[in-house]
Amino acid sequence: MLRTRVIPCLLLKNESLVKTVKFKEYNYIGDPVNTVRIFNELEVDELMFLDIFASKENRNINFKILTDIANECFMPLSYGGNIKSLDDAKKIFEIGFEKVVINSNAFNNIKLIEEISKYFGNQSVVGSIDIKKSFFGSQKIYSHHGKYKQSIEVLEWVKELEKAGVGELLVTSIDKEGTWDGYDLDLIESITSNVQIPVVANGGCGKIEHLGEVVKKAKASACAVGSMVVYQKKDMGVLVNFPDRKNLEKYLN
Repeated sequence: MLRTRVIPCLLLKNESLVKTVKFKEYNYIGDPVNTVRIFNELEVDELMFLDIFASKENRNINFKILTDIANECFMPLSYGGNIKSLDDAKKIFEIGFEKVVINSNAFNNIKLIEEISKYFGNQSVVGSIDIKKSFFGSQKIYSHHGKYKQSIEVLEWVKELEKAGVGELLVTSIDKEGTWDGYDLDLIESITSNVQIPVVANGGCGKIEHLGEVVKKAKASACAVGSMVVYQKKDMGVLVNFPDRKNLEKYLN
């Protein structure tokens, strides 16, 4: 197993997989269960599913599709999308997921993270944060899939999440998401240098070299990948894939 995890981050809309660009337009990718089967064959170490419109539209968690995914999947799973309570987390874990990803609902109820982490352990909770540069170049936090701008500063919020009990952070650059242009190294480094927990970089990966950059230069503990593992290449058709492990080890280790 790789020392540095490379995690396909798959976006759910209802019961379909989609892929967005900068949190805006989205394209249909395919059926999540069939996609899981392919990743099983590719021996991926971990999968993350995010229902990107659940909080924005205040929709209930689709436990049916999560059950279908978990029944098919051979690897550790994490899920995020409008998790509101400890009971929601319990149901997700009972289905077979190993981690829950908390983003928007933490802003109104930070105790949600405390409750879940105390009950299941810190390793079971991922704190997710979506960040976009303002017109003047400062980094701002957005919730509900980019719908609301939060007033709290980035470093203040990640430290609050760490204190509340998250075991790791998923840091997504909205400006980079879906662009294939590489991670926001400055953003990731600013966070990794201010917290003691692992940071998963997300948004912008388009080639293996980008993985090595964010790990070695920005000190990310893991890398989330989206477009690169669901498309053949940029501006080309859907093709579920995963980088060759020898190449990954070459760039990451």
